[in-house]
Order: sequence, then C-alpha cells, then structure tokens
Amino acid sequence: MTSYKEKLNPVTTFIFDVDGVLTDGSVLLFNDEVVRTMNSRDGYALQFAAKIGYRILIITGGNSPAVEKRLLNLGVTEVCMKASDKLEVYESLKAKYNFEDEQVLYMGDDIPDYNVMQIVGVSTCPQNAAVEIKAMCDYQSPFAGGRHCARDVIEQTLRVQGKWFTNKAFEW
Repeated sequence: MTSYKEKLNPVTTFIFDVDGVLTDGSVLLFNDEVVRTMNSRDGYALQFAAKIGYRILIITGGNSPAVEKRLLNLGVTEVCMKASDKLEVYESLKAKYNFEDEQVLYMGDDIPDYNVMQIVGVSTCPQNAAVEIKAMCDYQSPFAGGRHCARDVIEQTLRVQGKWFTNKAFEW
C-alpha cells in the first residue's frame, strides 16, 4: 500500500475547491454582495507553487468575480466557477492540460467534491470537512477550511519533492 507521503512525489497539479477550503465557508452579505475571507498563508503557498511551475486549478460551484480576481492574481492557472458537475469540469481540465490522475492533489470539503476525489492521485480535505469526505480521503489536514489547510498540503508536497524552502521562496 502506498503511503500518503509517497503519493505526493508525482504531484504536478493542485486543484482546490473554494468555499470550505480556501475560505472558512462563511458567506457574509454586504449591500447585496457576497463577501468571503481568504487566508494569506494559503495565498503565499498558492503563488509560490505557481511561480515554481505547478499547475493550480480551482473548481467551485460558487460565482464570485472578486474571488476569481484574487486567485488569478496569485498565479492560479484557471478558475472554473459555477461547476454543477465537478467531475465533468475535472475531465475537461484534464484533457485541456494533459495531466494524469496520479499527478493531481485535490482538496475538497463536501459532497460535490466526492466523485473527483475518488479518482485523483491524492485526495485531501480540511479538518472540518463533511464526514463522507473525511472517510474517503488520503489525508485530512489538521487545519480547518480557510485556516491555511491549502498551505498545509502544498507545503507538504513541495517538502517531499525538495522544493519548499529554496531561494525562490524569498522572492515574493
């Protein structure tokens, strides 16, 4: 049986959900606008991984131009919003970017992520994910959604691959 850490070796692509993963899942309503918060430690890890050549993809059921702008400014490769069928979106991204399932680390937190998480190389979730997701994933971060759980899995992957604490880490 392959251990979780061994599964990190071939990872070239990170895919994240937004609500409940990159945010804590809270939705604040402000003047008919939905407002979310994101963790700066997640932001650092996302931009660093992108800068050194990892593909970062987002698949979310939500639709927020502000979230999309923030993620693209961090170097995220593509943000797929309004994803009602995340497996269908995943398969289209796989064809577009020509990656294999075992090269993907996916972090999701709820039922819409389940089907994709079943087929990727490494399935991960935040500490406060749905019970069904926790039960099937390869790794459960000790951090809750929006509390640097994405940083946790990116950092672990880059450490395993010897790419985390390098000179490029100091170039913000």
